Amino acid sequence: MGDILDNLAQEVDKISEKDMSEEKEKILEEKDKVEEKEKIQTNSIMGQLFKKSSICFPELGNSIEGFVIDVSSNEIYLDLGIFGTGVVLGKEIKDGLGSEKLKIGDKVMATIIELENEEGYMELSIREASYEKSWDNIEEKIKNQEKVIVKIVSANKGGLLVDINGVSGFLPVSQLSSQNYPRVEDGDKNKILTLLKKLVSQELEVCIIDADRETEKLIVSEKAAQSDKDKEAISSLKAGDIVLGEISGVVDFGAFVKFVPNIEKNDKNEKRGEKRLEGLVHISELAWQLIEDPRTIVKVGDSVKAQIIGIDKEKISLSIRSLQKDPWVEVTKKYKTGDIVSGVVNKINHFGAFVYLDKDIHGLAHISEMAKNYPGKSINEMIKVEESYNWKILSIEAKTHRMGLVLTQEKISEDKLEEEAKEKKEVKSKSKEKEKKEVKSKEDKGEKPKKIKKEKKEKDGKNLVKKEKKEKK
Repeated sequence: MGDILDNLAQEVDKISEKDMSEEKEKILEEKDKVEEKEKIQTNSIMGQLFKKSSICFPELGNSIEGFVIDVSSNEIYLDLGIFGTGVVLGKEIKDGLGSEKLKIGDKVMATIIELENEEGYMELSIREASYEKSWDNIEEKIKNQEKVIVKIVSANKGGLLVDINGVSGFLPVSQLSSQNYPRVEDGDKNKILTLLKKLVSQELEVCIIDADRETEKLIVSEKAAQSDKDKEAISSLKAGDIVLGEISGVVDFGAFVKFVPNIEKNDKNEKRGEKRLEGLVHISELAWQLIEDPRTIVKVGDSVKAQIIGIDKEKISLSIRSLQKDPWVEVTKKYKTGDIVSGVVNKINHFGAFVYLDKDIHGLAHISEMAKNYPGKSINEMIKVEESYNWKILSIEAKTHRMGLVLTQEKISEDKLEEEAKEKKEVKSKSKEKEKKEVKSKEDKGEKPKKIKKEKKEKDGKNLVKKEKKEKK
């Protein structure tokens, strides 16, 4: 039985070897035929031409140039020369051309998105080619530090979305010029957005400050584009110059003022395109008195005269108080060390109390002096904000605008009382004069001042009644 099986296995091996040999012969025959065919093609005239040709055949993603031979609403056909005919369909037309319209004969650059579609045409995209061309242009602008004109597409709370030849970019609020910067007193983001929306559809000149083709990141700056113009305008200024301007914004640390760099310029000059600059009046430079909130001194829209006190590159520092008389210059004529005076508590903090002796002159009642004179009592137990008390002047430093005070039970001298009464009378007289000017100003503008006069009379009447009651007491 074993011999029979061995014989069968040998016969099967012979048959397999025979089949393998036949299959191998067939494969070699096919290979010879292909090589022979290729040899014939290579030796042919066309084969020789292709061999000698330097033509680079297009591949997917390549850009190719063609001429428009037919245009419809949804299709554009291009003559691609030796590579046949190409077609641009639907969206691939519109997104790349924007408002531009093609006509027969126009030369167009397109990107290959399919080598051959079902109809045998090479399928192309003008959109992709346009997008890549736009990025080439953007990178060229950055290299040459050129400015570009962008259209504002939309706004959000962080800034503006812009378009540069089909490429989307972002213009942060912080990169807006002083002319377009949305200054909002309380920093309300909704108010900022409302102001930003007013810029939508406008065109602005900007510089590209950051761009990355791979991540499609594009950041632009209007402020950087205006820098050269600002520098040119600022170069004509110097510390000490006086400018006329308008309050453009009020913040906790001061007020911004927009002005034309020449005091003799008027509104007509501004309308003709005069460059308006913006400077900052720090809270300490708004007025001579202590100020906690700049909004109590100025408001947006106020016309002001200011003096330039510093220029640091493109930052202009202004002062309103430098054009006003310094009340501390003659402080020693009015107040002397050791005088007993009345003063209103303006503010209390951990190192003492700030006290106003009049509208301009203030002093500090230091906590150490209060503790020494009133041991065991806290400052808040002794005095209250906005209340009037008698104070003894301990020191006066006119140059540094400092005055040392201490609470006292001593009475004010008759001479001092008369002096204070006289001063109050002068202040009242000035106040009346100011009111008259306001009434006249309203009359000049055609407004009715009757209501003001009525309110003034009522106020004077109430003050008179209070005065009579006080005298009777």
